[in-house]
Amino acid sequence: MDEELHMIILLSLFFAISVFFSFLINWLFLKFSFNLGSRGREEGQVRWSSNVKPAIGGISFFIVFLISISVIGTIPRETETFLDKKLIGLMAASSLGFLIGLADDAYNTNPLVKFIGQLSCAFILIVSDVYIKVFGVDSLDFLITVIWVVGLMNSINMLDNMDGITTTTSASIILGMLLVIFTVDSISTNVYQIMLVGVLGSLIGFLYFNWNPSKIYMGDTGSQFLGVFLAGSSILFIWNFRDFPNSIFELKQFVIPMLFFIVPLIDTLTVTIRRLMRKQSPFVGGKDHTTHHLAYLGLTDKQVAITLMSISLLSIPLGLLIVSGWIKWTLSITISAFVYFFVVFTIMQLLYNKGKKIKESKIA
Repeated sequence: MDEELHMIILLSLFFAISVFFSFLINWLFLKFSFNLGSRGREEGQVRWSSNVKPAIGGISFFIVFLISISVIGTIPRETETFLDKKLIGLMAASSLGFLIGLADDAYNTNPLVKFIGQLSCAFILIVSDVYIKVFGVDSLDFLITVIWVVGLMNSINMLDNMDGITTTTSASIILGMLLVIFTVDSISTNVYQIMLVGVLGSLIGFLYFNWNPSKIYMGDTGSQFLGVFLAGSSILFIWNFRDFPNSIFELKQFVIPMLFFIVPLIDTLTVTIRRLMRKQSPFVGGKDHTTHHLAYLGLTDKQVAITLMSISLLSIPLGLLIVSGWIKWTLSITISAFVYFFVVFTIMQLLYNKGKKIKESKIA
C-alpha cells in the first residue's frame, strides 16, 4: 500500500509538471511565434473557424513525451524495461507520427507520402511485437493492426475539426487506459504509466489554449502523433486483454476498443459512409462531420465539445467494468455493448439529419 501511495504521489506530481510544461510551451509559442505554423483556409482544407491560428500545439505534446521518456530513463529499476522492444517500438512509431504531421503542417505533403508514413508507423509497431492478437494467424493479425493504426491516425486527424474536440476525446481515452492499468494491473510497470500521464498532462495544458474560442490548433503534428500513440497504447492495454491468454478469439477484444474509441469511430463511420453514398472521397476536408451538424442544431462549439466528451466519459467506464471483471463477461454483455454502440450511433445519425435539414433550410 505504501508503495502504491508513493507511486500515486509521484505520478500526480509528474502530471502537474507535464501540464505546466505544456502550458508554458504553448504560451511561449503564442507570445513569440504567432505566425509559426499558422493555418487558415488552405487549399484542400476546410476548417470550421475561418480565423488564421497557429497549428503548432502538437509540438508541445511531443516535447512532454520526450520529457516522459527522459524521466523513465532515470528510474534505476526500470532500466531493463526501458530497453524493451515494445516500449522502443511505441516510442519510435510515435516519433515518426510526429514527424509525418510536422512535415504535413510545414509543406502540405502529398497524401500518398503521408499514407506510406502511416504504414511505416504500423510496421514499426508490428516488428516491435506491438500488434493486435485476435485470430491466431499472423497475417490476419498484422492486417487488422495496420487497419487500426492507419485508420486511427486518420480518424483522430478527421476529428480535429472544432475547438477542443480531439483534445478532450484523446484525454478521456488516455485516462481510461490509465484506469485499466491501475485497476487490472495486467502490466505492472511504471514506464507506461509515466508515458501516459505525461501525454495526458500535455493535452490538459494545451486545452487552455484550444478550448473555444481557441488561440491555437494542434495541427497534423498533434493529430498524427496522438493517432499512432493512442493506437499503439490501446493495442498494449485494451486490444490484447484476454481472459484466457492462449485463446484464439474473444469478442471482448472488439467490444472494449469500440467503447473506448466510440467518439472517433462514430464520427469516422458517419463521414465515410455518407461521403461514399454521395460518391465523394472520405479523405477530403468538409463541414459534414457529426460535430458540425450538432452545431447546425444550435449547439455552441463549447456545448458540442462537452456533449462528445460526455459520451466518451460515459462509454469508457463501461469498458472498464468489462476489463476489470467487476461484471461477469457473458453473451448478453456482448450483445448489450453492441446495442449500446448502435443506439449512440443511431442517435447521432438522427441529430445529424436534423442538423442537415436546418442547415439546408437556412441556405434555401
